[in-house]
Amino acid sequence: MALDAPRTLELAVHGPIARSDLPGLSARLCARLSAAEADLVLCDVRGVEPDAVTIDALARLHLAAQRHRCAVRLRNVSPALLDLVAFVGLADVLGGRG
Repeated sequence: MALDAPRTLELAVHGPIARSDLPGLSARLCARLSAAEADLVLCDVRGVEPDAVTIDALARLHLAAQRHRCAVRLRNVSPALLDLVAFVGLADVLGGRG
């Protein structure tokens, strides 16, 4: 029996991210997830700074996706951001790829 490939939605996050950007970023993902049937969000974070605001943004994106029964995986994540994601304990839920 073959497994179905996950339905994937791609989201690019551009930096720098300000705290004031966080509600809009979550709303943008929720709107896209409401319009599409996705199992996985590939979040491109190329060039995003590894800081507390970015971690807050990624955690919010994870929660928004989880409400739509969807997972988030990072794409084009820098080693520094990947280390910070692991340090705050989000590596298992965000997972990262180079």
